[in-house]
Amino acid sequence: MNIRKYNENDNNEIYKLFYDTVHSVNIKDYNLEQVNVWAKENINIQKWCEKFKNSYTLIAEENENIVGFSNIDPDGYFDMLYVHKNFQDKEVAKTLLNNIEKYSIENNINSIIVYSSITAKSFFEKMGFKTLEKNIVIRENIELPNYLMAKEIG
Repeated sequence: MNIRKYNENDNNEIYKLFYDTVHSVNIKDYNLEQVNVWAKENINIQKWCEKFKNSYTLIAEENENIVGFSNIDPDGYFDMLYVHKNFQDKEVAKTLLNNIEKYSIENNINSIIVYSSITAKSFFEKMGFKTLEKNIVIRENIELPNYLMAKEIG
């Protein structure tokens, strides 16, 4: 597996990975209505990807195909961690998180916070994150429960 920095040529492929992951992996913890408002079929990909330009964003590749991505902003907000449905439980998420933590330590970020999905909560717990509170995101009048979690590093 190769880990590299994001570039704008990744936009379509990472959105497809995000969409497919939410609709095939997260569907076990969320209903169809919830995943449809979480990951929409038609969006402005350029606008959606703006966050990646202003954060430290990593891409995981296997045989030149993107199998995962993650990003963190300068304040320690770990916004996204998504792994292709065929690469779940293959160390992709752990490798991306380890690289994010290394970057954070090098850049004096002392703690990382994340809003974890129900699906990812056990992964973050295994990686040393503590649950601070249950949270509800409302999109188009649909509730999407998640968890605010944090990890002290450095």
